[in-house]
Amino acid sequence: MFRKQLLYLTSEALCAYDWRNGALGTGQCFPASAAGLDGFAAWLEDPREQRLDVPAYLLTDLIEEDFQRQLLPHVRGKAGRALLERRKQQLHRDTPYRGSALLGRESTGRHDDQVLFFALTNPSLLQPWTEALEHLRIPVAGLYSTSLLSIALVKKLALTHEHLLLVTQQSGGLRQSYYEKGQLRFSRQTATIALDGVAVNIVLETEKTRQFLTSTRMLARGDVLNTVILAPAAQIAKLELLCDNGVEVAYHFIDLQLASERVGLRQTPALADQLMLTLLGKHPPPSHYPPGSLARYYHFQRARKTLYGASALIGTSAALWCVINLLGGINDAAGTQRLRQETASYQERYRSTMANLPPAPAQTQNMKVAVTLGRMIAGQAPEPGRLLGMLSAALDQAPQVKLGQLQWNAGAAPLRTAASQQPPPPQHGAGAAPLGGILAGIPVAPPQALRLEADVDMPNNDYRAALAAITAFAQTLARQPGLQVAIEEAPLDLRSSVTLSGRSATPAPDSQARFTLLLVWQP
Repeated sequence: MFRKQLLYLTSEALCAYDWRNGALGTGQCFPASAAGLDGFAAWLEDPREQRLDVPAYLLTDLIEEDFQRQLLPHVRGKAGRALLERRKQQLHRDTPYRGSALLGRESTGRHDDQVLFFALTNPSLLQPWTEALEHLRIPVAGLYSTSLLSIALVKKLALTHEHLLLVTQQSGGLRQSYYEKGQLRFSRQTATIALDGVAVNIVLETEKTRQFLTSTRMLARGDVLNTVILAPAAQIAKLELLCDNGVEVAYHFIDLQLASERVGLRQTPALADQLMLTLLGKHPPPSHYPPGSLARYYHFQRARKTLYGASALIGTSAALWCVINLLGGINDAAGTQRLRQETASYQERYRSTMANLPPAPAQTQNMKVAVTLGRMIAGQAPEPGRLLGMLSAALDQAPQVKLGQLQWNAGAAPLRTAASQQPPPPQHGAGAAPLGGILAGIPVAPPQALRLEADVDMPNNDYRAALAAITAFAQTLARQPGLQVAIEEAPLDLRSSVTLSGRSATPAPDSQARFTLLLVWQP
């Protein structure tokens, strides 16, 4: 925001200034009349200056401004804000231009909050000008008061008096603002009685202000009121003759040229108006008084500029992203071309090398297939080691079982034949499966079968104990992953078609029973 419109409003006129590039331009004043309003509207609508979209800051310097100090219970949050708003309405019911500022807390009692309430008590003085601004849809940034803005002036001038009365001569009259420990407590404006440009009623008005502060207990009896007067250098000598220091009043004078240098104003003004406007133009604070609907066009303008800025940022980001992708694509294309050239070079070197080599007994592809098959056979070819390890672990847990004979083979389990018979020969021909590759572990590891014949101890010729031991032994083997166990032959044939015989009265000696198990394992 390098450009602003600063509007200085008094009871008699409104002075408009252009703020460009951090400097205050020449002002133009319009009287509070119909002709003045027309001139002000024409000034805003000047097509050469294009002021309709420039934010406006309205600074008031009115006699009808009230200040009251109140004590409120220390309440925070929503309840505190509601209490503050009710008190504003009670004190200044007839104006929408009201505000408050927290001064501090009481040091005794309930430690209530000290709140300064202020308001422009005659809103009709502003109405014609605000209606003109709203009619032209001027974006009004805020509504300010010279008395409240003078707090920044006190800080710029480094005035540290505990009880300070700042006196400035402005377009609206003689402004006296009282500060206690750097905080504004009261401000009043009176008409200026000038003789040869010098306000001769400063002493009288200062005494009235001191008496008022004493009566309202803002200033205790015996406290010295340090009165600082801002005036041009040519008037300070005459003012010093009028202002005599007393027991309770001490006068100090500051040249307007020095004040202008502190504020950053390039030219020394005759009145303090330009000082206040410069402070407002350089560092505008939040609006002292709520502008209400007058500020909606300013909010619209800010929202529009925010959207424009966001759109520009998004567009810039998109353009940057496109440029980065384009540069990346160019680099990738160059890299791809380089890789193609290297590939072609390596292929040419390979062909040249292979052309100079003698003929090989086997092609490279066949050698690759042979290596693959060799690795597959080495990793998946059947061998009885792991299956025998499982059997050994089970035998360690069954000491009553004695191993007799083992028969291991790869592939499906062979049919069990009598001892006098030979196993059937393998089948070949069109219907036979390619057993060679399967048994060699191609493409997957083949199953393995292990038929074992063993003896189990049978004390007192107890077939029940023998069957239980055989069943427990088979279950121990069946717990191994991928291992299936089947009892092919038991010591006692329990089929219903077989006849059982024996003598229960005859003592039975210890003996052993033969049984056969078939183990099938899929790795």
